[in-house]
Amino acid sequence: MKIQVLGSGCTTCEKLFELTKKAVLELGLDIEVEYIADVQKIVTMGLMQSPVLLINDKPVMVGFSSNLEKIKNLINHHNVSENTEL
Repeated sequence: MKIQVLGSGCTTCEKLFELTKKAVLELGLDIEVEYIADVQKIVTMGLMQSPVLLINDKPVMVGFSSNLEKIKNLINHHNVSENTEL
């Protein structure tokens, strides 16, 4: 599983990055969360808001959420989907 946070480098984007790392840690997953400060990549994806939470190169959340459980649920959902695909 690949998890990335795309942002502009602002404090809100950094907060989502930190929350995502915390979610991964609390879920006990051995996954590195990557932060990419590349506004052009966000625009190229057709998104006009940041931060963006990507799982396996797909946007799963656009905009900031301080809800740790929501982030954990998104990660779990994609982790389960990844492990059940044939």
